[in-house]
Amino acid sequence: MNTSNFEWPVDKKPLYSLLSIRLRGLIDGIPHQISNLANASALLGDALLNINWVGFYLMKEGRLVLGPFQGKPACIEIEIGKGVCGTAVLKDQVMLVKDVHQFPGHIACDSASNSEIVIPLHKGNEIVGVLDIDSPLLARFDEDDAAGLTRFAQILETVFNN
Repeated sequence: MNTSNFEWPVDKKPLYSLLSIRLRGLIDGIPHQISNLANASALLGDALLNINWVGFYLMKEGRLVLGPFQGKPACIEIEIGKGVCGTAVLKDQVMLVKDVHQFPGHIACDSASNSEIVIPLHKGNEIVGVLDIDSPLLARFDEDDAAGLTRFAQILETVFNN
């Protein structure tokens, strides 16, 4: 996405460090969960190169329901254990998928997506949602992204834990 005039760092460690600082500034003292998630998705959409969707799915009545996002219209509900997002919830782990077309049961909301990363969000020990990011590039995401986005997600979890 990256449509900003701001020059974000290209190197991932300084990029994710700056994103964490900016996120803290956006959500500090703001008790509005949906607003904070909307700003977080906008922040990531502005900063990350070569992505075509970034947003959140939130747990509601035992399934993931579409939350704030940046990108094309998306799937509204995802069952636990289905697709990359549902599998991330089922396993409670970061899902780093280099080629979504090789992922059994992948849910194709946008046929342009080729790789994906999903980070579970927690309130205590309970999963309350996921951060989901798609890219049109194969193997767009790596372990540096997983580490940086996990830290980003941990900051966001404070909006669920207050």
